[in-house]
Amino acid sequence: MPVPQSRRSFDGYRVRAVRKQLGLSQAEMARALAISVSYLSQIESGDRPITGNVLAALATHYPHDWSAIDPSETETLLSDVIDACSDPSVGDVVGDLSDIERVIRQHPLIARRLAALYATQRANLAQLRALDDQVGAEGSARRLPWEEVRDWFHAQQNYIDEIDRAAERIAAEFADGPALQQIEARLLDRFGVRVAPIAKGDTAIRAFDPAGVLHVDPSQPAESILFSVAYQLARLEFGDLVASIAARGSQTSVGRQLLGAGITNYAAGALLMPYLAFRQAARECRHDVDQLRLQFGTSFEQTCHRLSTLQRPGALGIPVFFCRVDMAGNITKRHSATRLEFARFGGACPLWVVHEAVAIPDRILVQLAETPDSVRYVSMAKGLVKPSNSYTRAPRRYAVALGCEERYASAFVYADGLRTDSGATPIGSSCRVCPRADCDQRAFPPAASDLHIDPDRRGRIPYELRTTP
Repeated sequence: MPVPQSRRSFDGYRVRAVRKQLGLSQAEMARALAISVSYLSQIESGDRPITGNVLAALATHYPHDWSAIDPSETETLLSDVIDACSDPSVGDVVGDLSDIERVIRQHPLIARRLAALYATQRANLAQLRALDDQVGAEGSARRLPWEEVRDWFHAQQNYIDEIDRAAERIAAEFADGPALQQIEARLLDRFGVRVAPIAKGDTAIRAFDPAGVLHVDPSQPAESILFSVAYQLARLEFGDLVASIAARGSQTSVGRQLLGAGITNYAAGALLMPYLAFRQAARECRHDVDQLRLQFGTSFEQTCHRLSTLQRPGALGIPVFFCRVDMAGNITKRHSATRLEFARFGGACPLWVVHEAVAIPDRILVQLAETPDSVRYVSMAKGLVKPSNSYTRAPRRYAVALGCEERYASAFVYADGLRTDSGATPIGSSCRVCPRADCDQRAFPPAASDLHIDPDRRGRIPYELRTTP
């Protein structure tokens, strides 16, 4: 069920609230908006949507009063309710978009409640799957510090508002010119820190001397050097704020240190790719990572990661998933603002294109995939190599993947080469929780299943699955 491309807001009660707050009659507001009184009355009663032209007029004539009313809220609610009504696991699918729009228009509170309940159901299911996965993998439900940090970022939807807005304010102070020079100048002027090459033989890529010198490895790519310098500025600018957030986010010393490092990395990315400017650029180029990284001077991976953080209320990006996979298939970074669930332990589904990308560096692969819940995703993956500074040290090889649900394909340039009307590759999150009984690539059976072994018959896998209800 596609989401309509036009932005149609049914929040007429908000229009009425603005009008009454300003003490205007319907005739006065209708005249200012260049619409008829009857049209305004229908908008306020929820019988007509607020069109783009009306939204523009509201923003022009009542900028301060209307600024808090974001049309994307209704669009997001429509998307969320469609998700709930389209879930095949809860019975018959509601296929008439007009019925859903009518519910949102006439009963917005019920629609929000439905969306919230569905989000809770999805969160509970994800928690159950994660527990099955963890117990099956380790026989223990104890979380390690890095798992705790990973789960914290997931709970924040990979967006940290305090850090993001603070970094955006600092980025706005930079003058035009190379970002590296701007950040180095701020480090020197505000903190007395200068940047110098790291000592020969030192294997670190970044080392800060409290005496006032940041040493960086000059053999790194330019974008990695830039990120190292931005990280140091973020650490000095936001140290207290980062420590405060980390203290609230973890109960252990190691967890707080790991979380602090992760938040500082987040801040460095926000400095180099300021939220609103980056979001606008992403929309204009339809999330073309190569165009974005050239514009902001960042690496392919950094740019993909930043796209996964566009979760600011009132200024959302399209929901995407992002992950990084190493040569062994381990997922070393992950975030999903979509319905796609990553495996928390072990490798990802072998049918996912990201595994092929690891073996083919510097080439972008695309895939239309479908998960067991019948949701389709457009996925892009690229193999990357991080060079070392010596022949004696092997370069790091891995792949990153970025994707969105098929309904956002028009905003995702990587969908252009796919035939979305053809069959999709069936994938799952991991074999431990994937219910597909006919997968030829299955490594081991799912946790919630009974096995049947027929000594007289063998299929692609040596057992048959009988999933327990």
